[in-house]
Amino acid sequence: MQFDPATLAHTEAYKFLTGSILPRPIAWVSTIDEKGNTNLAPFSFFMGVCAKPLTLAFAPMQKPANIAKDTLNNIRTVKEFVVNVVPEYLADKMNLTSFDFPSNVSEFKEAGLTPASSSVVKPPRVKESPINMECKLHTLIEIGAHPGGGYLVVGTVVQMHVDNSLLNSANHIDLDKLKLIGRLSGANYVRAYHSNENIFELQRPQIK
Repeated sequence: MQFDPATLAHTEAYKFLTGSILPRPIAWVSTIDEKGNTNLAPFSFFMGVCAKPLTLAFAPMQKPANIAKDTLNNIRTVKEFVVNVVPEYLADKMNLTSFDFPSNVSEFKEAGLTPASSSVVKPPRVKESPINMECKLHTLIEIGAHPGGGYLVVGTVVQMHVDNSLLNSANHIDLDKLKLIGRLSGANYVRAYHSNENIFELQRPQIK
């Protein structure tokens, strides 16, 4: 099979992309707007960039109705955010925060999570997450402000929080204690640690 991606609808191109690049780590991004409303959302287009300065990047896609996500709007104005990691015990709560709540509704409250004050930036951390990376916006690159388009958000990590219980004798993070999950295609996720049952499924929340 061979095709030009430009000839596909963005929904079909997305399926090929997410079915080819996997597993993908999850950036659980907390932000705040100028009025103090908090937002929390997961993004699986996420990567590390470099170590000095410690830099990461994630890519929020444009909503189908050609509306920017709250996360992107908040970062544009406040220019700060926090990336929280997602261990398996937080999978269901992370999944709840993928729902498209109104801008004035806090996903922290809807998912039963605790906003914890950050040390340097304004947006709160997810208290229940064992690793939090406080970031200041380095660069925002527009790839396409249309349905299926998106943005690359590059952030400089200005403070990092790691739960001491995750560290081994060499002061490195123990993956089997962290128990992170990664995104596959569709509703499938994978356990990014030693397990005999690595793949599991999470259906996105729906309006009842």
